[in-house]
Amino acid sequence: MKKALLTFVAAGFCLAASAQDLDDTWNYPPLLPADECPNSLLILPAAPMPDKAVFAYDYSQYLWGKLQRPTPRGEQAKEDALLDIDHVLANFSPAMGAVLSRSTTPQLAHLLAGLLNCNATGDAKKYYKRVRPFMLFNEPSLTPDDEPYLRQDGSYPSGHSAYGWAVALILTEINPERQNELLKYGYEFGQSRVICGVHFQSDVDAGRVMGAAMVARLHGDRDFLDRLEKARKEFERIKEKTPASALH
Repeated sequence: MKKALLTFVAAGFCLAASAQDLDDTWNYPPLLPADECPNSLLILPAAPMPDKAVFAYDYSQYLWGKLQRPTPRGEQAKEDALLDIDHVLANFSPAMGAVLSRSTTPQLAHLLAGLLNCNATGDAKKYYKRVRPFMLFNEPSLTPDDEPYLRQDGSYPSGHSAYGWAVALILTEINPERQNELLKYGYEFGQSRVICGVHFQSDVDAGRVMGAAMVARLHGDRDFLDRLEKARKEFERIKEKTPASALH
């Protein structure tokens, strides 16, 4: 989970790959070399500072997020913080309208596992070293176990939000009939970081830009397109077999 805060890309694997191959998500090679990935430092504006007007919105959204924490939305935000492939597949399943898992959709599982393993947000994170909300306000976050690591990692842009938005875009291509549900959940995936108190709203907004930039770049790569097509065909085979009771 931790490495995903800094990195994400898309990668695919051959049809012979099995679910067991996903045991170590972080060993997946990136589909694109690092120097071919979109550079967040060159693309994004500077990280907002506390003395800038935009920070007023960041602060109001931080207060909004705190209000969500004791609600079911807060529980979902904690769930969205877990970026292991099993949680990602399960959490996107309702929006997809089918059960996604390492056993039912191994091609897709490989694709989304590899999506975590290329640096598309790290350049801006390292340069700006923006302090996270729970640190700035000296208040606990909704995911205290993650705080020691998060204190060492810049807040801008949000890697979680970049990944969630990229996943939503890719799944929409695979299942366009569910575009509204998928894109809505991809959006909410990023808002969960505001609720957790680990990212400002401007971090999340910038993360979505990088997620879209990464997907756009991947569409210029033939290997990615081939693997995306395999995942699409795999989904077509399983979507009619999914009972409604299997979705949560």
